Amino acid sequence: MSNLKHKILALVKDELDEIEVELEQNLNPHLDLVSQTASHILFSGGKRLRPLLTILAARLCGYKGNYDKTLSIVFEYLHAATLLHDDLVDGATLRRGKPVAHSIWGAPATVLVGDFLLARSLSIAAETGIPEIIKVIAEITENMSQGEIQQLFRKGALDISEKEYMEVIQQKTAVLFQGACRVSAMIAGSSNRKESALSEYGFNLGIAFQMADDLLDYTSNTSVIGKEVGADLKEGKLTLPVIYSLKTASPKDRVLMENIIKDQDFSVQDFKILINMLEKYEGLAYTKNLASGYVNKAKDALSIFKPSTTREVLLMIADYAVARQA
Repeated sequence: MSNLKHKILALVKDELDEIEVELEQNLNPHLDLVSQTASHILFSGGKRLRPLLTILAARLCGYKGNYDKTLSIVFEYLHAATLLHDDLVDGATLRRGKPVAHSIWGAPATVLVGDFLLARSLSIAAETGIPEIIKVIAEITENMSQGEIQQLFRKGALDISEKEYMEVIQQKTAVLFQGACRVSAMIAGSSNRKESALSEYGFNLGIAFQMADDLLDYTSNTSVIGKEVGADLKEGKLTLPVIYSLKTASPKDRVLMENIIKDQDFSVQDFKILINMLEKYEGLAYTKNLASGYVNKAKDALSIFKPSTTREVLLMIADYAVARQA
């Protein structure tokens, strides 16, 4: 799959370069502390997938203006804001292989910089002069906040259902991908049919992306994913591989798994035992298969658009979402 990644990167190199320029030029804080804290998360190796989707989707809709790249960074700012807040709430130590922001600048400054990025996103959206876009950004912010609250409320619970899990990842991840694609149709003045198709593509891609991300916590290593392996579990987050395996495990094995999960200081050996249980009861395979199904839904949504290089890149991004290693 590294070949697919390199192929995508080669095709979108110019767009990624332009996104970096926009991120720096539009941050525009009045205080150095804001710039330092925001830059710590913004320029620490993010994939820029969300803003890239905005640019590609706008091109797919035939957009001829010059604001798509500026608008695209709204979704990176929103994403960065949630990471700053989430890391603090979760008590995380690493993000993208670097110490989390609140361990350097403290909790109060980190929270306020996250708030600044949320506000900056709305300001950039307002410059479009399209009220519907502002509404989409505001609704995304509401959904992400509610998703985080729901996850926090159920932190450490061993009886989380697949339905609850889906609700959380839809609110925390899928709506951001959905919005990144949807606003492109709006600024392009596209038909409701195209807007709906891009919205469906982004939503399903977001679900698949998050499921793949949750798999990496059990299939990758710290140097690759940039955070401590098993971090989700230590933060009390039960994701689909665990939820499904707990449901299908024998009573004896379920007790074993629950004891490991409840011990936030579980050993490396215990974590390996848990991974073996996830393989035995097919939690990993189930999650990957489900994610692949959402990828297919995302790709099907693009069928209304004529074949083009841009559509092909969006299809490749969907495939890469579940095949990636980080």
